[in-house]
Amino acid sequence: MADLLVIVPALNEVEAIAAVVEGTRRALAATVVVVDDGSTDATAGAASAAGGVVLRHPFNLGVGAAVRTGLRYAVENGYETVLQLDGDGQHDPEDARLLLARLEAGDVDIVVGSRFEHGYDLSRSRRIVMRLLSRFVSRRLGTTITDTTSGFRAFAGPAVGYFARVYPTDYLSDTVEALLLAGDADLRVAEVAVHMRRRTTGTASANRFMSAFHVTRLLLVVLVHRFGRHRGKGGAD
Repeated sequence: MADLLVIVPALNEVEAIAAVVEGTRRALAATVVVVDDGSTDATAGAASAAGGVVLRHPFNLGVGAAVRTGLRYAVENGYETVLQLDGDGQHDPEDARLLLARLEAGDVDIVVGSRFEHGYDLSRSRRIVMRLLSRFVSRRLGTTITDTTSGFRAFAGPAVGYFARVYPTDYLSDTVEALLLAGDADLRVAEVAVHMRRRTTGTASANRFMSAFHVTRLLLVVLVHRFGRHRGKGGAD
């Protein structure tokens, strides 16, 4: 898939990143760009040795900033289809074909991979928050999105250029707020079911306290978002 760019945000994923890059290149025959978001280990070297193109942030800016860097690379190099997957090995590159097939139908601009149809388990508190977010985001988009925080996504056409400029960088905003911005820009969003592997290496980027802080911030963003101006498809920043 010569016109496909795969973006892999990564922070201290030296134990997993080579397998992610190799598995993705094998499954999709696509260019894989690993955005090393300020890692202090050998993530960049392992990604490069596995055949990935490596872009490095001098310090940690967050997943959203890494995705935006990857999207800018896509625009600068003429890629019109972009796939985002995690660097920890939790996303199955074979499932990416499901996202890309839905995108290729031509009636949507963004496809989100949902973990829940295949029984991905969450704590009770996270499940409640996810349901609230799903209800609000689905209403704004006019289509059901169950997994609003999924980082397994595919972008095409105007979504690539639009988000290369405005992709949100705050933690969790890079998933949920990005969907709200997609709605503001009249970008069409769909969801497909995917499998989610359990993390076996590395650690999550936010601890329990910081996760609670970011969830609270995100809920405030969601509450006030309805007052934001409507941008229109491909709108300005």
